[in-house]
Amino acid sequence: MQPNIEPKQLSSSALRVKPGFDWSSVLRKAMAATPEAFTNDGLLLNLIDGQWGTPGNGRPAASPIDGTVLSKLPFIDLATGQQAVKAAHGEHRAWGKVSLAQRREKVKATLADMRTHRDLLASLLMWEIGKPLPAAQADVDRCIEGVQWYVENIEPMLQGRTPLGLISNIASWNYPLSVLVHVILIQALAGNSVIAKAPTDGGGISVGVAMALARRSGLPVSFVSGSGGTLSDALVRNEYVDCLSFVGGRSNGRDIASSLVDTDKRYMIEMEGVNAYGVWEFSQWADLAKQLKKGFDYGKQRCTAYPRFIVQRSLLPAFLDMYLGVVKSLRYGNPLLVAKDADPLPALDFGPLINAKKVDELKGLWNEALAGGALPIYQGSLSSTPFLPGQDTSSYFAPATLLNIPRSCKLSYIEPFGPLDAITTVDRFEELVTEMNVSNGNLVSSIATDDAAIAARAKQEVRAFKFGHNIIRSRGDKEEHFGGLGQSWKGCFVGGELLARAITQGSGDDELPGVFPEGTRLPKER
Repeated sequence: MQPNIEPKQLSSSALRVKPGFDWSSVLRKAMAATPEAFTNDGLLLNLIDGQWGTPGNGRPAASPIDGTVLSKLPFIDLATGQQAVKAAHGEHRAWGKVSLAQRREKVKATLADMRTHRDLLASLLMWEIGKPLPAAQADVDRCIEGVQWYVENIEPMLQGRTPLGLISNIASWNYPLSVLVHVILIQALAGNSVIAKAPTDGGGISVGVAMALARRSGLPVSFVSGSGGTLSDALVRNEYVDCLSFVGGRSNGRDIASSLVDTDKRYMIEMEGVNAYGVWEFSQWADLAKQLKKGFDYGKQRCTAYPRFIVQRSLLPAFLDMYLGVVKSLRYGNPLLVAKDADPLPALDFGPLINAKKVDELKGLWNEALAGGALPIYQGSLSSTPFLPGQDTSSYFAPATLLNIPRSCKLSYIEPFGPLDAITTVDRFEELVTEMNVSNGNLVSSIATDDAAIAARAKQEVRAFKFGHNIIRSRGDKEEHFGGLGQSWKGCFVGGELLARAITQGSGDDELPGVFPEGTRLPKER
């Protein structure tokens, strides 16, 4: 086991960025690996009609780690976006005639290149979105391993089905490889042409490098940058878009879903929900502690994070004894710093949040809840966190926890998307269910209970697509289904054969499982 760096044992003056992980070195490696995707001075380009170019109107992309400007995203206007979509749609005519065997070989070639550049992709993710190295590596590995599973297993899923055409992808910044690039490669494997928008808040460079590798292998992928508001008419409602895959916030997702109701476009729209963990008649605290510690991975900047705990009032003392031990053990800070060049990178639970705006948002939620009467249970500190002297720390937020937040406060019903937890106490099981359903639909939820009958009842009454008994649930990979209920999801469910069905067409499509305007249709297993 590699030794950890203890923050309290190191002064800031003794720390430095680990050699080889400084941004200039990482950018040089990216440009050497995929020179076509960059200008000579290191600015990212767009991939339109099979060609890298169109530098657009550069928007600075800064790292949450220390504010370093990494590059400029080449924002394009609506007219250019519409041209890109039309060209991408045109590629489907030829690609749809390519055999599955040939498509499989091209995807395999892409995966081989991604394996070769695995460390580069992980380093880009560290700088772009602040992930510690193990989390960044896991993002790359999950992408590669997940797509490899489809390469090996997709053939029977496509029997009797044909590609949809052009699939447009808009995704958030938190999992650029294991969510966005993962689904892009599967869409192409299934015979579709693909266009994707660079995540605006981070991850655009790593996705750009992956798209360059895919294009080099012969996959019909296009890649553009721009604001969602500007490019929406091109990437969502454009006549040449046959399917939309969206991952993002509830407000934007709801608007997009509404705009597609009267169209025949296929869509998968993943949105936020306040995933909850209920605690009722429970005693296995050591097991729960391990789950909650793991749950702070990447600062809870995940759609499947659990920011809300609904606890039986009589169990609150035991719960807090366990919970406070977990949050006090968390390690966070700059993920790139070492005391000596040969030292391993620090073993952190999370680094910075995505940007200073998110930190300010969490502070606002905290202050509003306190003013409304919530009780502060824990508030971490950055005072002993390792940083470089004078570095920008505006994107860092220490974990914090509130008890019994009033319903009038935003934090009682929205997803914080960061390490700001809410604990609510209840006296009746019916209250527990009500509080777990506060956001009208979750992606995942769980209950900690020693009573299997209670767990079974909760599974039926809590509105979550995935439900866990004494375990946390995740998005999953490969054959595992994923979706949401209520306001956390719209359109087709995905994962395994459901993803293959969502991105192709054939008999039985009027019964595609998902959340549609006319009602909810679920797969056989949850």
